[in-house]
Amino acid sequence: MANWTAADIPDQHGRTAVVTGANSGLGLVAAKELARAGARVILACRDVGKGKDAAAGMTGDVEVRALDLADLASVRAFADSVDGPVDMLINNAGLMAVPRGQTRDGFETQFGVNHLGHFALTGLLLDRITDRVVSLSSFMHRIGRIRLSDPNFTRRYGRWSAYGQSKLANLMFAYELQRRLADAGSDVRSMAAHPGYANTNLQGRTESIQDFGMRLMNRFLAQSAERGALPTLYAATKPDLPGGSFAGPNLPGEMWGHPHRVRSNRASRDREVQRKLWELSEELTGVRYDFAVLRR
Repeated sequence: MANWTAADIPDQHGRTAVVTGANSGLGLVAAKELARAGARVILACRDVGKGKDAAAGMTGDVEVRALDLADLASVRAFADSVDGPVDMLINNAGLMAVPRGQTRDGFETQFGVNHLGHFALTGLLLDRITDRVVSLSSFMHRIGRIRLSDPNFTRRYGRWSAYGQSKLANLMFAYELQRRLADAGSDVRSMAAHPGYANTNLQGRTESIQDFGMRLMNRFLAQSAERGALPTLYAATKPDLPGGSFAGPNLPGEMWGHPHRVRSNRASRDREVQRKLWELSEELTGVRYDFAVLRR
């Protein structure tokens, strides 16, 4: 079977995509390719100026709107601004291994931005989503553990532990969302994807000596952002991909390669923890999903 590339994206005319964090890195590539294929693309960006700069380099129907995933009020305002159907919601934006911090709502920054912000956004847009949701995880989900009693690291903070938790949470959210969609009799599909190791500005924000090492790794070991975005585009557009799929690179180790379906670790498939994480996320964000709006 031939390797899947962006040239395999089906015609997207008449479809609308929302891509978070679309002003740089993987989100920029995904938005650019979807627009090239004919989709109307909403670039959901914290920095609208950078979003407009990114949009200027794209062809097709693109627009920029403000979205700060570290602020639930901003998430609600963005969701309220989206009228009409959203065929694809791509929960792409994220932070990695940043110093200890809090979102505007008091959540640990990585858990708040990477998971809770996207959990809230998806729930608030649920009545308008028509095809699929793609949540970006990482091969680093394997180092994660869901700290149900202390998800915000109020005690001892570890930047990589917090990142691993957030990426495991992205994956568990995708699986639990798929199960709840199926139980509601909906045709909407929830997918997950990870880019392998891609050269983006996600790396280099630790504000420590680690930044130097990651810059070297980006230069000599990482694949391009264009290649790293392929699993996202595969999960978002491949017509026959079943709900609950996890897409990643096809070479051993899943660090590089072309997209195909991959398998996550055992912890990510723990249904009881998935359920508890969902309930905790609803409690923390105040967003409760109404699957009745999707019943057919």
